[in-house]
Amino acid sequence: MFRAALTLFGKWDLTDDQAATLLDMPVRSFRRWKAEGPSRISRDGCARLSNIMGIHKALRILFLDAHRGYAWIRAANAAFAGVSALDIMLGGELTDIMRVRRYLDAERGAW
Repeated sequence: MFRAALTLFGKWDLTDDQAATLLDMPVRSFRRWKAEGPSRISRDGCARLSNIMGIHKALRILFLDAHRGYAWIRAANAAFAGVSALDIMLGGELTDIMRVRRYLDAERGAW
């Protein structure tokens, strides 16, 4: 799941600092994990990765063109008071990531 998230972070054009914030880890640790692979992922880290992959899945369902979904992450959004989903997620809390996922799940019809 970590390798898939790294690929996704590249498609979202995230900096190492942004990716480390999403995963709630120091940027040095993220860079080491990126180079060597993760040694251990905490329960919180697993929850973060799971929600990030859920966001990706929802965007792939909502947008037939993958690039539109990748761009949506950075676009201003009225549902988030004019800021982007990425800005919300970069708040750093797991609940920030979950907020974006819940929104997308509701938009696509979760089940």
